[in-house]
Amino acid sequence: MFYLTTAIDYTNGSPHIGHAYEKVLADVIARYRRLRGDEVYFLTGVDQHGQKVQQTAEKEGVHPATYVKRTTKKFSNLWEKLGVRYDGWAETTDDRHKACVGAILSSLKESGQLYKKSKKDLYSVRQEQFLTDRDRNEQGEFGPEWGEVIEIEEENWYFRLSDHADWLVSFIERTEDFVLPAFRRNEVLNALQRSPGLDLCISRPKSRLRWGIEFPFDPEYVTYVWFDALINYISFAGYQSGSGDLPDFGKLWSENDRRPVHIIGKDILVPAHGIYWLIMLHAMGFPDDQIPQLLVHGFWNGLRGEKMSKSLGNIVDPSELADKFGVDAVRYYLVRDITTGKDSDFDLDRLLMLFNTELANALGNLCNRALNMSQNFTGGVITTTGELTADDLALRESLATSLADYRAAMDEYDISRGLEAINRHVVHCNGYAERMKPWEMNKEWKTSNDPALKARIATVLYHLAESVAHAAVLLSPVLPEASAKLAAQLSLPGLEDIKLPALAWGLIPDGHAIGKPKPVFPRIAPPEQE
Repeated sequence: MFYLTTAIDYTNGSPHIGHAYEKVLADVIARYRRLRGDEVYFLTGVDQHGQKVQQTAEKEGVHPATYVKRTTKKFSNLWEKLGVRYDGWAETTDDRHKACVGAILSSLKESGQLYKKSKKDLYSVRQEQFLTDRDRNEQGEFGPEWGEVIEIEEENWYFRLSDHADWLVSFIERTEDFVLPAFRRNEVLNALQRSPGLDLCISRPKSRLRWGIEFPFDPEYVTYVWFDALINYISFAGYQSGSGDLPDFGKLWSENDRRPVHIIGKDILVPAHGIYWLIMLHAMGFPDDQIPQLLVHGFWNGLRGEKMSKSLGNIVDPSELADKFGVDAVRYYLVRDITTGKDSDFDLDRLLMLFNTELANALGNLCNRALNMSQNFTGGVITTTGELTADDLALRESLATSLADYRAAMDEYDISRGLEAINRHVVHCNGYAERMKPWEMNKEWKTSNDPALKARIATVLYHLAESVAHAAVLLSPVLPEASAKLAAQLSLPGLEDIKLPALAWGLIPDGHAIGKPKPVFPRIAPPEQE
């Protein structure tokens, strides 16, 4: 079982391009793993608690439950629009999640992992967390990312994070692939070295925050939003649920043949996922081979590398983008123009260029050529028995090489490199068509009526159509609807059921009748030319 999760989205605001990228990336990975033949469970959802949610709801004059329900709908509607298909949906206000959080708190208290004390600390209102000197910048100040910083003195519950710091350092040092890309490992190790001996405050008194999960043994407190939210990865995977409508936790996580994969943004690696979550799992008794792998993606920035923000007016609305340019263009761009783990600058010109160049011009042209000429030159019937030339064998070799490169890249979550491999073969196919010139051969055949020439035309068209069929399979994780359209035009509905281990030359049988081409990737005009 391949258990894949994304960070759940905080419902204090609207989804932006970063949210969309993370979900599309996860959807592509889930679909690819199914294409490999894996059994997959993909979980995503929303984080609905916290002080910011309570404050925003109060400003709008509504109950927090009403506010998060309305905001949650924005996220789920966008995922539906973008074709993100998840198997499980997490909402932290769900009673099953609340019960799981309560059970974990009680268990940790019983094992001596929690204690209560009074402390005076600096507190970030924006980030809803207490701060230490490690959070100051090089000038010794708290940067703008923390927002308003106030001093609070209150009694709270603390989790003995420091008791497990040595274990975490040891685990990270001996587990090279615990985080991808690998250079992120040092960020976690450095954070641990900067703050030795610190424990985590995991409660908030109801006197200043009521919108949270109540402590089962101390009802005057609610759970810190980050401690609550992280638990969704196991609560909605069936941990301690006893609920028949949640997955079998053993099959999904504890008895699985591989570790779960969490897809997160680089901003929440340290300390939330790389420190808090791993130590929480260790304290709960999870063995090292069940500690999840963290796939950390970068950010989409503005055109010149500046951070997207409302004040700069450079926020990109993924819903509006999909309405204007189509879901296929958005999905393709989001995973094609960024290397997983690194940042990229959002560039509308590149979105249009990549779609028009690689899809409309390259793959769209290949499909149109293969189907149109087959209809016109061979009556729409594919013949596979012609004699092969060096050019034909080179095309097949190109496909084999591209398939190997595609699998290697996708296995490493490098979707951009996987798409590049597909495009290389499509370009090769179009070059092959230009060299073979079946349209000229057909003109010659009409005057010569040479059966060998007719067989050669059929062989060339077969290689083009077969390549379209393979491209449809390989592209399906990224553009499932477009791939289905390509399969329909080839009259090959069974393509959707093919898995990578069975993918081989010969998808189109001898004597197969294909359909007529219809534009699957119509060119997108630049906005100023509309």
